[in-house]
Amino acid sequence: MTFEIESNLVDIPQKSIYPVRLRVENGSIAHIMRIDRQVTGYILPGFVDAHVHIESSLLVPSEFARMAVIHGTVATVSDPHEIANVCGVPGIQYMLDDADGVPFYFNFGAPSCVPATVFETAGAIIGPEEIKALLQNKNIKYLAEMMNFPGVIHRDPDVIEKIRLTREAGKKIDGHAPGLRGEDAMRYFEAGISTDHECYELDEAIGKLRLGVHILIREGSAARNFEALIPAIADFPGQIMFCSDDKHPDSLLLGHINQLVSRAVRKGYDLFDVLNAACINPVLHYGLEHGMVRPGDSADFILVNDLEEFNVIKTYIRGQLVAENGKSFIPSRSKTTINHFNARPIDVTSLADQQSGEVSVIECLDGQLITNHLRMPSKECTADNDVLKVAVINRYREAQPALGRIRNFGLKSGALACTVAHDSHNIIAVGVDDASMARVINELIKSKGGLAATDGTDMRILPLPVAGLMSDGDAWQVSRDYTEIDDFAKQRCGSTLRAPFMSLSFMALPVIPHLKMTDKGLFDVDTFAFA
Repeated sequence: MTFEIESNLVDIPQKSIYPVRLRVENGSIAHIMRIDRQVTGYILPGFVDAHVHIESSLLVPSEFARMAVIHGTVATVSDPHEIANVCGVPGIQYMLDDADGVPFYFNFGAPSCVPATVFETAGAIIGPEEIKALLQNKNIKYLAEMMNFPGVIHRDPDVIEKIRLTREAGKKIDGHAPGLRGEDAMRYFEAGISTDHECYELDEAIGKLRLGVHILIREGSAARNFEALIPAIADFPGQIMFCSDDKHPDSLLLGHINQLVSRAVRKGYDLFDVLNAACINPVLHYGLEHGMVRPGDSADFILVNDLEEFNVIKTYIRGQLVAENGKSFIPSRSKTTINHFNARPIDVTSLADQQSGEVSVIECLDGQLITNHLRMPSKECTADNDVLKVAVINRYREAQPALGRIRNFGLKSGALACTVAHDSHNIIAVGVDDASMARVINELIKSKGGLAATDGTDMRILPLPVAGLMSDGDAWQVSRDYTEIDDFAKQRCGSTLRAPFMSLSFMALPVIPHLKMTDKGLFDVDTFAFA
């Protein structure tokens, strides 16, 4: 196919904007010619999400791409460790197979931490031998986030071997070091790790940037660090990228990296620095294959209406028009499923909790993955004080529920539960009463995965048959279904959180400070021991 477009080219390397006629031939940019007449719109490289778990969109890769392209996203740096923790290497292959042939650049990595820790039960183990085999696959571009920062700092043999194999393969290593500073940060990054997307304070990010680390500014459905970190782009424009990390389908429907670009420009940050972060820095850092709007490049570019709103008019990938004015032209395809689910229904009596005296309580922080570790008298742990019971149930084999307390969910009635529970994806539930908790837990066991909510009377469920993480349905329908259950959790159950299911899913992640809940019990991340 051959065609031409006349518009204003945003020449990011030259920091200039000028009218051009761009010619596409056989999926590549044949030439770019300056012209003298006035034209409308702006051509720029497509946006890149520099770190995302596609599974958290509740969509399989092919459906994620259908929705992402309407916002000008042409590529992701995708860590499939969610499905890998459930299904192992076959889960990673599932993602590669579903992505195959889709006009989109997924750039999958080899998950470095499966399981994330030994303090929870996962569905698989990926060791150095599996990592070596994965890195030989041309579709595996990098070693995904090294969450075991204690293992790196203390030179755990398996961790160091994974890093060595990746460096030997000439591929990048992603980091994950929330709150890490000083000598520990230096020791972590000197191992060869080059990025971090877990900074939540500006001075933390600046310290890592000074070490040469590339900082990914994250804005997802639950973790929102843009406001705190965006000032770093002024002094370190070549080391900043944008990412979503985890984004539910209702959020993805509204926007993606384009939203961060618009917000940064509106705040007064340099247009070209912002576009470097969104379009160019990930390509250069990871050595990605898609084009950057130069003659000879693959024809991967977008047209936007202006350089403030960044509303996307058209998205092209390999010369193919994949989206126009909010409509996606990537067709939906038939899907298979994969799962690993062996839990049996529980009895309500298994949720009975006889704690007395002073107890540890997770304090959930809206918009953050970190939590606070509170100590409270058990008699004050009531729904009236917004302290609820939280339970994690092993989905891989029969076991007793692990029980704890959590504050800040705001539920007034009923319970919520999901099998999206980072990173091992056991069943996690929070509720006002044991009967409601047992009801949503057993509904998920019956469905072998999903999101569930009850207000004590009515029930809502969003089934996720692909590994208990993703739907096999149409992206727009999944977004509508998710919006319905999210509204139910807020309006009927009373949750005060911005994204209650996303926040709940991270309450089981024992590599993010300070207190989390695993299937083996309450875990103190600061001491790396059970509370």
